[in-house]
Amino acid sequence: MTPLNVPIRVLSHAADLPKPRYMTSGSSGMDICAAVKDTVLIKPGEISLIPTGITMAIPIGFEVQIRPRSGLALKQGIGILNSPGTIDADYRGEIKIIMINLGKQDVLISRGMRIAQMVLKKVELISWQEVELLPDTERNAGGFGHTGHE
Repeated sequence: MTPLNVPIRVLSHAADLPKPRYMTSGSSGMDICAAVKDTVLIKPGEISLIPTGITMAIPIGFEVQIRPRSGLALKQGIGILNSPGTIDADYRGEIKIIMINLGKQDVLISRGMRIAQMVLKKVELISWQEVELLPDTERNAGGFGHTGHE
């Protein structure tokens, strides 16, 4: 698969940090690092906005999704709010990660720590076609738990 060329700008406060990168040849998400000046303490139940020190020019027709890292979620209870977070193609500001500590212990976010994953996704635009009735399906308007317990 040929990678899509995406312009990235590393801000001065992150010049010493690695750019987002795939950790294995089969990874779909690139790990992204914290560009904090000093270690950040996130207490249980607290939310913190963590800078990454990068900006990018995502091609029109794509978005970058920010997702939690599974190891941080399992071992320390760290989640990403509004997950997956969407970085739109027209946004040019610094990427920042909204982290929450859902665990029972304090968590330290240190400079260069891999805190999230970013995935490039194709976006399809919608053109609305207003109708009086929608086509029937087997489910129709069945909501949460409509299929029973399995």
